[in-house]
Amino acid sequence: MKIVVLVKYVPEPTATWKFAPDHTLDRSAVDGRLSELDEYAVEQAVRLVESGAASEVTYITVGPDKARDGLQKALAIGGTAAIHVSDEAMHGSDSVATSLVLAKAVERVGADLVLTGLGSTDAEMSVIPSMVADRLGFHQATFAGELTVDGGSVSISRTTDAGTERVTAALPAVVSITDQTPEARYPAFRAIMMAKKKPVERLTLADLGVDASAVGLAAAGTQVLSITPSPARAAGTVVTDDGTGAAQLADFLAGRGHL
Repeated sequence: MKIVVLVKYVPEPTATWKFAPDHTLDRSAVDGRLSELDEYAVEQAVRLVESGAASEVTYITVGPDKARDGLQKALAIGGTAAIHVSDEAMHGSDSVATSLVLAKAVERVGADLVLTGLGSTDAEMSVIPSMVADRLGFHQATFAGELTVDGGSVSISRTTDAGTERVTAALPAVVSITDQTPEARYPAFRAIMMAKKKPVERLTLADLGVDASAVGLAAAGTQVLSITPSPARAAGTVVTDDGTGAAQLADFLAGRGHL
């Protein structure tokens, strides 16, 4: 069984983000990393190989030159090879365009099972797994807190407001992995060095047969008109209980329409 894991190189969450004049993130001005949520999918893929359920794992990412660092981190955890789709025309692409490119890359390498994270830590939309599954014509099972593969099917368990669900889908399938699964192992120094020798294929839109007019900022379905920094947090109200604390709290809440 061949596994493909879709990963994303995201801006460091704790960094101060800067934006370009076209209202897109200025990635050259902020450090990045492999999305922490994607690491759970990476770990599950490696475990399936270790259990004998899969034979190889290929990682696919779409992003600028620095995105290769994210692939190297994934390969250090485990895996066989990686594909880096990098093309200037992708700048400003929305999730619809990104899913198109990812699906074309999956078709190129071939896969029985596609794993993704719960969502990226920058956009947090969680829509790419379903979009890619639809484009590929694969079954899908989302928000997996547990994952097993048995023959020609994949089974997951997921927790919802109503309880725990067990979902089984025939392969090929796309499965998104949550942070309820085990955390990714920390790669040893030897694994990090070996990852640098694993093949990373760089592809362009032309290599995938994708028309540049279908991606990028001009093709995006939404447009950012302005960006304003969040206002500084104001100091809170301190209530001193001199015997009237409850009344003061009630007045405070009533003044804000909560009572």
